[in-house]
Amino acid sequence: MEVTPGRKQFYSNYMLLNPKKASFFDLIALLFSKNLKKRKFIETSIETEDSFWYRLVIFLSTLLQKFLLSIKTPMALAGQTLEDMLNLFTNNGGLFGLIKKVMTGKVVIPSREAATYVSAVGYTDLRMDLDKQIIYGNSMYYPALAIMTCKAVYNNAAYNKSIIENNWGMEVIGFYNYWNDYLRQPDTQVVMFRNKTSEHDTIVVSFRGTQPFSADDWCSDADLSWYEFPNIGKIHSGFLKALGMQKLVGWPKFVVPDLTRKAPLAYYDIRDKLKDLLKNNPQAKVIVTGHSLGGALAALFPAILFYHDEQLVLERMEGVYTFGQPRVGDEAFAGYMEKNLNKNGIQFYRYVYCNDIVPRVPFDGMFKHFGTCVYYNSKYQAKIVEEVPYLNYFSLFGFFPMHMNAIYEVIRSFTMKVKYGADYTDGWLMFGVRLFGMLIPGVANHCPQDYVNSTRLGKPDDVLFLPLHTKKALGFEVPLLAA
Repeated sequence: MEVTPGRKQFYSNYMLLNPKKASFFDLIALLFSKNLKKRKFIETSIETEDSFWYRLVIFLSTLLQKFLLSIKTPMALAGQTLEDMLNLFTNNGGLFGLIKKVMTGKVVIPSREAATYVSAVGYTDLRMDLDKQIIYGNSMYYPALAIMTCKAVYNNAAYNKSIIENNWGMEVIGFYNYWNDYLRQPDTQVVMFRNKTSEHDTIVVSFRGTQPFSADDWCSDADLSWYEFPNIGKIHSGFLKALGMQKLVGWPKFVVPDLTRKAPLAYYDIRDKLKDLLKNNPQAKVIVTGHSLGGALAALFPAILFYHDEQLVLERMEGVYTFGQPRVGDEAFAGYMEKNLNKNGIQFYRYVYCNDIVPRVPFDGMFKHFGTCVYYNSKYQAKIVEEVPYLNYFSLFGFFPMHMNAIYEVIRSFTMKVKYGADYTDGWLMFGVRLFGMLIPGVANHCPQDYVNSTRLGKPDDVLFLPLHTKKALGFEVPLLAA
């Protein structure tokens, strides 16, 4: 575990779950005992938990993590095999093309490092070009650019360089694979690029989201472990670790040297790169974005900037745009974030498509969302809401409507091309995911495809969506965050 007896801690309270240590007996005992410290798989500063329902949620979270970890290796192997097969077919002209090349001995073997290699997430939506109708100054320009960036970062460095430079005409700053002190391996991918024109100079930071075949990523989404920081609140431990929290010392302003690290830590390296770029480019601004797990990291990145009072980066940060983001902290942390976002003039938009499962985890109780929630229904109609329908995924009231919507979306796959054009056609892989979504509603809704469609088809005219500097130029006085 992470706690070191006798050492001055960087947090005030904590609760850490270790599913590897959770026996079936210990899990069952949790439901009937309020004493958390008796459970071998829980390390916590909290002696007891009176709420049976919260103990039940801990039980379910730990059980799910145990299951995911039990299939970690075959899950990763299945994902790699699927990606390799998809790219093998694509690189050889489809099934019949592959058969022909096998017969002639000219099969093209895909390289996982090539610019043409596409991830499984990439295959659910193969669109590479930006919507040319959504130009800078349009209220949806940043969201539309952000989700396409979030989609690209699921792929390798060469793919990102190719699409950003060749398709979008922008400058790649770098594609990075950052270190996780707790997993002892690089585990956080980030792409940074610059969108500079005569009208504006924007630096984009995009965090990679949950890999669909990574048990560790899904465990991070489902985990209820947290650290509590004085005057800040409780924050999800897995997301903190992925962002670059240093083992044993937490979040000092500078990196404590560790010769065992084989790559930089995400937060510190991105912060320092941004400071250098902003010092040399006085007109440049920054937006931060991410989908899924990447959305959680994008949400936490400014939180640590607030903690360190990094004024240069904060003054130039235009906004944060997250898509399908899980909850990252408790109500106190949400208050801390809204206070500091408003203080620094940073807009935070959290996009949720329909019944997406991930924004509804970890299950509501301690963890709370913050920022302006932009909700899209299955017809891609946008609405700003305090919270999305069916706040928790396992809502009894949502069971029937979610399943009915999943069926509707399968049927909708056959009409999208006719209604909106070929660019909105579901590929066969995305159609398969939608079929699976009839069994577990909300899974298909998490794919980037519907978020791209939402930013392109559900275009609100509300001034709230305009960038802050545009609002000021037009003379609008609009609250930064929805209530």
